[in-house]
Amino acid sequence: MAARSAPSCHLRLEWVYGYRGHQCRNNLYYTAAKEIVYFVAGVGVVYSPREHRQKFYRGHSDDIISLALHPERALVATGQVGKEPYICVWDSYTVQTVSVLKDVHTHGIACLAFDLDGQRLVSVGLDSKNAVCVWDWKRGKMLSMAPGHTDRIFDISWDLYQPNKLVSCGVKHIKFWSLCGNALTPKRGVFGKTGDLQTILCLACARDELTYSGALNGDIYVWKGINLIRTIQGAHTAGIFSMNACEEGFATGGRDGCIRLWDLTFKPITVIDLRETDQGYKGLSVRSVCWRGDHILVGTQDGEIFEIVVHERNKPFLIMQGHCEGELWALAVHPTKPLAVTGSDDRSVRIWSLVDHALIARCNMEEPIRCAAVNVDGIHLALGMKDGSFTVLRVRDMTEVVHIKDRKEAIHELKYSPDGTYLAVGCNDSSVDIYGVAQRYKKFGECVGSLSFITHLDWSSDSRYLQTNDGNGKRLFYRMPGGKEVASKEEIKGVHWASWTCVSGLEVNGIWPKYSDINDINSVDGNYIGQVLVTADDYGIVKLFRYPCLRKGAKFKKYIGHSAHVTNVRWSHDYQWVISIGGADHSVFQWKFIPERKLKDALHIAPQESLADSNSDESDSDLSDVPELDSEIEQETQLTYRRQVYKEDLPQLKEQYKEKQRSGTSKRRERAPGNSVRLHFVHGYRGYDCRSNLFYTQIGEIVYHVAAVGVIYNRQQNTQRFYLGHDDDILCLAVHPLKDYVATGQVGRDPSIHIWDTETIKPLSILKGYHQYGVCAVDFSADGKRLASVGIDDSHTVVLWDWKKGEKLSVARGSKDKIFVVKMNPYVPDKLITAGIKHMKFWHRAGGGLIGRKGYVGTLGKSDTMMCAVYGWTEEMAFSGTSTGDVCIWRDIFLVKTVKAHDGPVFSMHALEKGFVTGGKDGVVALWDDSFERCLKTYAIKRAALAPGSKGLLLEDNPSIRAISLGHGHILVGTKNGEILEVDKSGPITLLVQGHMEGEVWGLATHPYLPICATVSDDKTLRIWDLSPSHCMLAVRKLKKGGRCCCFSPDGKALAVGLNDGSFLMANADTLEDLVSFHHRKDVISDIRFSPGSGKYLAVASHDSFIDIYNVMSSKRVGICKGATSYITHVDWDIRGKLLQVNTGAKEQLFFEAPRGKKQTIPSGEAEKIGWASWTSVLGLCCEGIWPLTGEVTGVTASSLTSDRAVLATGDDLGFVKLFRYPAKGKFGKFKRYVAHSTHVTNVRWTYDDSMLVTLGGADMSLMVWTNEMEGYREKRPCDSEESDIDSEEDGGYDSDVTRENEISYTIRALSTNIRPMFGIKPHLQQKEPSTDERPPVSRAPPQPEKLQTNNVGKKKRPIEDLVLELVFGYRGRDCRNNVHYLNDGDDIIYHTASVGILHNVATGTQSFYQEHNDDILCLTVNQHPKFINIVATGQVGDSADMSATAPSIHVWDAVNKQTLSILRCYHSKGVCSVSFSATGKLLLSVGLDPEHTVTIWRWQEGAKIASRAGHNQRIFVAEFRPDSDSQFVSVGVKHVKFWTLAGRALLSKKGLLSTLEDARMQTMLAVAFGANNLTFTGTISGDVCVWKDHILCRIVARAHNGPVFAMYTTLRDGLIVTGGKERPSKEGGAVKLWDQELRRCRAFRLETGQASDCVRSVCRGKGKILVGTRNAEIIEVGEKNAACNVLVSGHVDGPVWGLATHPSRDFFLSAAEDGTVRLWDIADRKMLNKVNLGHAARTVCYSPEGDMVAIGMKNGEFIILLVSSLKIWGKKRDRRCAIHDIRFSPDSRFLAVGSSENSVDFYDLTLGPTLNRISYCKDIPSFVIQMDFSADSRHLQVSTGCYKRHVYEVPSGKHLMDQAAIDRITWATWTSILGDEVMGIWSRHAEKADVNCACVSHSGISLVTGDDFGMVKLFDFPCPEKFAKHKRFLGHSPHVTNIRFTSGDRHVISAGGDDCSLFVWKCVHMPH
Repeated sequence: MAARSAPSCHLRLEWVYGYRGHQCRNNLYYTAAKEIVYFVAGVGVVYSPREHRQKFYRGHSDDIISLALHPERALVATGQVGKEPYICVWDSYTVQTVSVLKDVHTHGIACLAFDLDGQRLVSVGLDSKNAVCVWDWKRGKMLSMAPGHTDRIFDISWDLYQPNKLVSCGVKHIKFWSLCGNALTPKRGVFGKTGDLQTILCLACARDELTYSGALNGDIYVWKGINLIRTIQGAHTAGIFSMNACEEGFATGGRDGCIRLWDLTFKPITVIDLRETDQGYKGLSVRSVCWRGDHILVGTQDGEIFEIVVHERNKPFLIMQGHCEGELWALAVHPTKPLAVTGSDDRSVRIWSLVDHALIARCNMEEPIRCAAVNVDGIHLALGMKDGSFTVLRVRDMTEVVHIKDRKEAIHELKYSPDGTYLAVGCNDSSVDIYGVAQRYKKFGECVGSLSFITHLDWSSDSRYLQTNDGNGKRLFYRMPGGKEVASKEEIKGVHWASWTCVSGLEVNGIWPKYSDINDINSVDGNYIGQVLVTADDYGIVKLFRYPCLRKGAKFKKYIGHSAHVTNVRWSHDYQWVISIGGADHSVFQWKFIPERKLKDALHIAPQESLADSNSDESDSDLSDVPELDSEIEQETQLTYRRQVYKEDLPQLKEQYKEKQRSGTSKRRERAPGNSVRLHFVHGYRGYDCRSNLFYTQIGEIVYHVAAVGVIYNRQQNTQRFYLGHDDDILCLAVHPLKDYVATGQVGRDPSIHIWDTETIKPLSILKGYHQYGVCAVDFSADGKRLASVGIDDSHTVVLWDWKKGEKLSVARGSKDKIFVVKMNPYVPDKLITAGIKHMKFWHRAGGGLIGRKGYVGTLGKSDTMMCAVYGWTEEMAFSGTSTGDVCIWRDIFLVKTVKAHDGPVFSMHALEKGFVTGGKDGVVALWDDSFERCLKTYAIKRAALAPGSKGLLLEDNPSIRAISLGHGHILVGTKNGEILEVDKSGPITLLVQGHMEGEVWGLATHPYLPICATVSDDKTLRIWDLSPSHCMLAVRKLKKGGRCCCFSPDGKALAVGLNDGSFLMANADTLEDLVSFHHRKDVISDIRFSPGSGKYLAVASHDSFIDIYNVMSSKRVGICKGATSYITHVDWDIRGKLLQVNTGAKEQLFFEAPRGKKQTIPSGEAEKIGWASWTSVLGLCCEGIWPLTGEVTGVTASSLTSDRAVLATGDDLGFVKLFRYPAKGKFGKFKRYVAHSTHVTNVRWTYDDSMLVTLGGADMSLMVWTNEMEGYREKRPCDSEESDIDSEEDGGYDSDVTRENEISYTIRALSTNIRPMFGIKPHLQQKEPSTDERPPVSRAPPQPEKLQTNNVGKKKRPIEDLVLELVFGYRGRDCRNNVHYLNDGDDIIYHTASVGILHNVATGTQSFYQEHNDDILCLTVNQHPKFINIVATGQVGDSADMSATAPSIHVWDAVNKQTLSILRCYHSKGVCSVSFSATGKLLLSVGLDPEHTVTIWRWQEGAKIASRAGHNQRIFVAEFRPDSDSQFVSVGVKHVKFWTLAGRALLSKKGLLSTLEDARMQTMLAVAFGANNLTFTGTISGDVCVWKDHILCRIVARAHNGPVFAMYTTLRDGLIVTGGKERPSKEGGAVKLWDQELRRCRAFRLETGQASDCVRSVCRGKGKILVGTRNAEIIEVGEKNAACNVLVSGHVDGPVWGLATHPSRDFFLSAAEDGTVRLWDIADRKMLNKVNLGHAARTVCYSPEGDMVAIGMKNGEFIILLVSSLKIWGKKRDRRCAIHDIRFSPDSRFLAVGSSENSVDFYDLTLGPTLNRISYCKDIPSFVIQMDFSADSRHLQVSTGCYKRHVYEVPSGKHLMDQAAIDRITWATWTSILGDEVMGIWSRHAEKADVNCACVSHSGISLVTGDDFGMVKLFDFPCPEKFAKHKRFLGHSPHVTNIRFTSGDRHVISAGGDDCSLFVWKCVHMPH
């Protein structure tokens, strides 16, 4: 049947009518070749007006909606819609893809723009965050991404005059972006008063930071920087959709249909109104404009493209038009001329010339048109309308013949009869009306058989019958013209139909997929002559089928281009063309039909397009035409490699189970055993489902894989070495061209590819992140730099890697069927081929994507299943081996010829210098010449050919060959049976390795006194293996059934084997000949055991829950053990041979008495005491600890106990082999675990002398031999991993500082809430009461007094216009570490507090600041590499990791000029707690505070993230690179030390191993330092320092400090190490110690701080000096020679710093804080002059008016008055129990007012002396007191309170003053209140949760500063009664500025921090006179 193959003819897209103007803008440009580029539907169009020719770009899979032109104007970028939309960059000359950018956006790509030099591309997504993304498009790599805006973005552009700046605009916003590192940081444009906030539709950037933008109201907004500076009003009368910049100026186009040209300064040049031109119409709207020289291109909303020549601007030339709004459904072709007619919902009917590719007539109707038909004579045109009417026009002049309306619903289909007499009209109300043409369309009949709307009609050739299809898929027949339904099938049988446009019917069955009843095919048209059928469907696909096609699921060719549904398709009258129309894309596609005979020529004309993969795709129909799939291949394609549980899932699973298990782990658990095992030899090779996975290495060793192990086999010594980096089945292996590196790919949820060195067996790179389930093929490029891989996910993804960097270069979907092989072109590194099931594809790289083209088979054959492929001797030639035994020879992508090579599939082929070698299922190796002309030699793999000395036995002749490799004079062959053979060129064969064949292996027994073992498998063989150095299979015997168990008799003479059919046999252990066999059971025999001693009895356990006991001598069954509820899994005898211990599948542990089999109940305690002859049980108290946390998901399948009963080995479902101490009591014992098997380990056994452990892998069919290494003699090896499923319960130690640091929760400023417990309504939300005396406008009353007494009345008042940070007193030492460093040879130090980085000069004390962080800095490090001098990295707090401006970030900056070099936005949600530079200075390591404590490595200069991985489930404190390495680093934290290696993009980690030292336990580690020879030192919470060699603990320096070791520093120049800890000062001890390189000797330094105990948080060593940062916020320099201490920086230890007071006349100020100190600071000398320890937390402080006394208010309610001169206490008093919040001297120094949180203000008379008796107090204060101010005459006091109310009281009576007028007349001595009408403007809109905390008016009375909970200092004018007053804001503090004051003369502002305990001194910049 013909329909089995696709038709051999072809369609080629010739023309597209239309242009996408709706919902798109700026999508029409001139290319450099003066062609016009635009898009329509899913096609990019390049139109040459000169030649009137179109070229098409068809790399998209859905509607294109955005387009950008490269600055050189040859390349185009287009973006599409879709679930996984992508961007294509393509060449407008060749219309070939250059690059594909994908995997980032969702929904669609709304805008695109290239930067000035065309290297980078920016895109904007349609997702909810409108993500903005910057690409290095050539490499297909994303550089940066950020959320764009909450609303749609309409346009984006690079600033072409400033590097790294972009502008975007959209709904009600414009944003100015800067790109630094990987961070895109936006600033919103400020509309201000200049223009209304509105939607901006388009923009263009100009010089001098100017940006021009078009707004929705038709104005042009001009921006400078981020501020709107002017508007050009009425540029257009409606929205400006497009703005285009060129050399001459700017062109704008708008909704008003006008184009305006402007010069470079945006002065108008001219205006062109398209509505007024000949072709124009009302409502024309411009969507795109492009101005080039004297030509202007205009695209309109309705799909027209105009070209305007500037000097003839009133004559625009219409070069393209199409249908516009609504859907396009109507299509008809002229019966005799090459014309097509279309009609649409836009009410227009248009006639197109198919020869001239032009619109020749157009007519507008009253109603939307839904269908059309032309009569046979070509005179009448009938149009069916949406309202139920139809109209007939004359074709020649479009005049109306008749208009008839008989129906109410839409007419969907109408057709003239072939004889031209009737018109059939099908309506949506399910009827068909018949009209007579000659009778002026009188109605003749109607057909009413349908129950649903009519979709298609066809007439019979003789015009006597009509067939219809309706919406239910029913096909009905009617007699004409009456319309009677035809019931009998017979009558219709012979009818010949004039046309075939119906979608149902026998002839078109094949167009429907096999098993579906969907109705998504909209239109069909049959071409009887060419015997082809064309269909159109809802997915935008046009398909060609053979006609007729009777069987469902026929083959087809498919063509894409339309976006969504194709509504109609028709052949032209002479079958030259196919016309298809798109519903939503309004476009008309014209396809050229290329019949079979012309196909060959056509291919050479346009290979690009005939072979883009989209064009021709075989359908998914039945494989009946493909020869039967070979059984082996079929088996292989059915393997899914899916796992229930992947090893990657374990950590998560454990966490889940841990929650449940918290309670049950109290028992003290045994340590892991002292013994360990080491993999020694593996029997097996994975051949049954892998190919070409066997190679020679450089030095002639053999590399292959089995299970999860990469094996390097030395055939001379018969030894193996292993790569054990994988944790699941390896599926593929490739060798580097130099044969020294190997790439292996494995199974996994996110499977990895390891590239490793065969010499050192170390991983060089690990690639992951792009495949799912597994990697089935890998290949290196010829230069060895790249690697290609294929995954086994559903689309068999193909990835191209730069493996050393670990970067993905490109990725693409491979095929829906399995791919077996990938090969990279040895001549062109950008090309590769993949081959697989019915699949041969030729790929080339395009940026981040790969473009694949199917191999073109032509007439030579059908597409076969390819099993292997190689490239030939030129880049065009390729060869592939098929499943039928042919070799296909390809040139470029064409099949040239096929050669028969093998019987059955060709599984492996290999290219040699002068020819090829192939191997097949027929077991033959064939050598060929270089063109496959002749076969030079064949070798058959037969037993007879085995060399005499060959060890092992070949199981069968001619085994299926799966891998071949040549080298060293031999041919290496791998077979499906798991054998590896070496064929000498002269013929003899040597067997090197063998293993079991396909099927699971379960049975294992070790010999009682020889080093041999027996195995039995589902492959129906019983094998004996030699475990001694010869490592070979000694004997094999075939069985009639597969087996599951075996056992040697105690004398070693007999071997019992249990089979899967319920029988068992006993064989002679030497000859393997049968002795006896029994068949008593139906189900699998699962375990078989001889009784100990003489072996008198044999216990046989089966899956039907019974155990039979046989007497061996008499061969009789003597007993049956009954009582198990499930299948039996394990059986063991006791020493006396009297008792059986049994495990069942229901996890029962049962005991039976032998030989009768009576069930015994033995308490668990007793069972332990019984002596067992063997132990293979996995249940019971003795082995409770072997079950993992995840025991519900993964079981333990096997166990075996050493004969000294010390070590229990187990195997489990996840492929782990574990060793436990026996007995393993208590849940979740500690163990050592080894990964080598892939999935379940089915059996484990120790040999008779415990020298070896033998393990069996079920599905991996491998037998592994491990040597047992006793405690003591072994040297440590990295494969030992010592773990347990639950971290030890011992805590890691306790220290208050560590606990604080670990538990602190960092919030970002934007989320900070109020620091004071305020309540009530905020001032700016309170309703104002109308004031009682509204003064008359001209008042005779005396003028208002000054609000504030001013101290510099004589001078001219100058307002303050700016604040500049001059000094910061403070250092963040309380919860950060290693954050003080020397710079510039010790002249400067760098550190941080709050959100500022501080560079502090040691000699002068001057400071400069880095202020780009927008939130608290948590860590700081300095780049030590001489190339990066003075480069600092700082990490900050952040919110969630969404890459927005509040996300956590790292800034890398130059400490001297404060330039930001890079900003790294990171995925460490919450914040970055540690940063470290690598040895070369190019890499940066960061650690996050997120729950996983992610560790990330960056290439900071590019802002590129190289690798990232979860670090630990508890806090990591520090991670540092080794000082000599770019790939190794160490992280330390809570009960955690890990040694990391960066391999490519992967991070490998090893936990620190403690086991070598007795009683060492994992403590909390706090600091790290490094020594030579891979030594690492970690400081612990207990004061010890651990010394590690590699990752193994080798010694402990006990009590290096008395308390936690918080800081360690490695000096690069001499290797000395500084440690800092928590220490009480003593004679010999000190908190800082300097050690030698090995940490053996030390010298201690005392910090003379006078503290009871010193706590060092940071140490650094310079030239002869040690720099120390302490918990007490001091930075001290210690001299190494004289141990002298010099305090460089000091600050408050704990905050908040609530109290602040400035001296009345000098540049001093006081601060009082929670740490119980009051400190006196000198601004001029930049230092702390004095401090007083009060013993209690202080809350407020105040100077007396003369500056001779100081009053201090305490948190406990006490207040103290000191004399400044002597610091002696003048008086103190405690009248209150709660905190004193403010304390004030009256201006006449007479009274002291004390305000407290007890809602009270107390007055004291100071003239009465130091007794301080209260004279009165203020009544009825509604809440706690915040601030107080005296009036200038000392007679009033204003009090602001915690309920947002301000009260005024008389002094000293305390009476509440209510009279507003009186209050308004008071002049205040100071103003610090945050409440009152005068300061209403300081409250911001955003203060829902946060407050303004403090305020202060300048001494001049005209400026006001405030501090708030967001950490901002703001500067206002005073008074500011208007709400939301204008201000300047200054950042730097952490959340909560607690107090703020002006110094005397308004020279400085001091602000005090809450969270940061720091004092900021800002210099006031006054306005000039």
